[in-house]
Amino acid sequence: MVSSLTAHCVNTMGSSFIRVVFRKDVNRLSAHGGDRLNFSTSRCVAAKVPPARKPRERVEIPGLEMVTYGERMHYVPGLAKPVSPQWERDYKDPRHYRAPPLHNVPLYKEQPCYVYNQRTSALEGVRQALWLSKAKLISGLPPQLLSLAENPANQITDQDERVKNAIKHARFWDTTEERPGKQKYSNALLLNLLHLCATLQDRKPAFRKRTLVEKYSLAATLKRGEDLFQIRGQNGLLLNCMDPLPEVAGKKEVSDTVDHVLESFYPISPTIDLQKVHVYKEELNCLGFRDDYPYRHAHTLFFLEGADESCKLRPEQLRAKMVMFTFGNALARAHKLYGVQTQHMLDRPITVQAVGTNGRIFQFMVFQLNTTDLSGDDGIKNQVWLDEDVELYDFAKVRPLIKKKQVKVPAGLAGYKPESFNKFLALYLHGAV
Repeated sequence: MVSSLTAHCVNTMGSSFIRVVFRKDVNRLSAHGGDRLNFSTSRCVAAKVPPARKPRERVEIPGLEMVTYGERMHYVPGLAKPVSPQWERDYKDPRHYRAPPLHNVPLYKEQPCYVYNQRTSALEGVRQALWLSKAKLISGLPPQLLSLAENPANQITDQDERVKNAIKHARFWDTTEERPGKQKYSNALLLNLLHLCATLQDRKPAFRKRTLVEKYSLAATLKRGEDLFQIRGQNGLLLNCMDPLPEVAGKKEVSDTVDHVLESFYPISPTIDLQKVHVYKEELNCLGFRDDYPYRHAHTLFFLEGADESCKLRPEQLRAKMVMFTFGNALARAHKLYGVQTQHMLDRPITVQAVGTNGRIFQFMVFQLNTTDLSGDDGIKNQVWLDEDVELYDFAKVRPLIKKKQVKVPAGLAGYKPESFNKFLALYLHGAV
């Protein structure tokens, strides 16, 4: 009995030729890796890609000269192919640039350096960032910071109504489409909230000594144990100020960090997911600004969860990025003030804040650098206050959510939480009150 039946159908109205192949035991053939049912017989569709040719191995026998057809200037069967020297241009052509071997690069070093950049997605998240920065994690923001926004003298006029309008502007009004994308409305909301906080400028003269900076480059070098690390790259928006932020924790709280034991994630290496390079500059520390720049102190870093479409970080990895870049800004400032070689407890700790958002959920963080001695796990630790997954509102729907003929979520803004904006305002007021 024939295992396959072929039916040829000729279309008399045109010149096309259709071949339909019916196979009986398709399941059996597929289970054994057989042919699939194809409605085409062309090789480019049905056949496999031919394997790449393996280059012929050249055999060189010492003392014997290979006879080639190089002098005859044409191919001769039986004679070997001549080996021509590499032709090099006497001019620079960037389209045909060839990098030199890695060990010939002037900045090449045997000891590897592990780089944490803006696209690093750390596997262990915050735990890995805390080990790299030798920091102690404290849940929630410091109470003295939260009390700044609770004072009616520090609040904005018609605060709740204006914040709601800022959310509606970002989610509904600032677009010509049916609904804006997350990257667009998260950026618009962040700028709207910063603009609202800046309206207190007439009551807080210290706000006039601040500026917003975009696309600045950071570089900080540290040695953690036996490994060398660098934090470098561009992060989000940076709020700079002329005067440094005051320390959050006192000397008593800083001295109590000696008893804290850093959390280990053995057997996973602390260098996992970090870029390993052998070409780098030693003792590279740069804040991204010239020495005579008036706004030289970092106040708050702002991160957007979906800012880079080619590299989307999960919330845990975003929080790790916030820890590392605030730590990098504080460490680079400490190296500028006290030098790179000196590793000791700082007389005046350096404080840097960070805010991360996806347009609805916010991450608030305060980092205090207490020491630049990062070689071991003992001694004074740095401190991190983290308040994670704070919702500013529940829903912002262009159309109502209807299930079983019942309106579950109405159209518009729903579930606004004023205490979340108070935390944002408290970080902005820090250093000006």
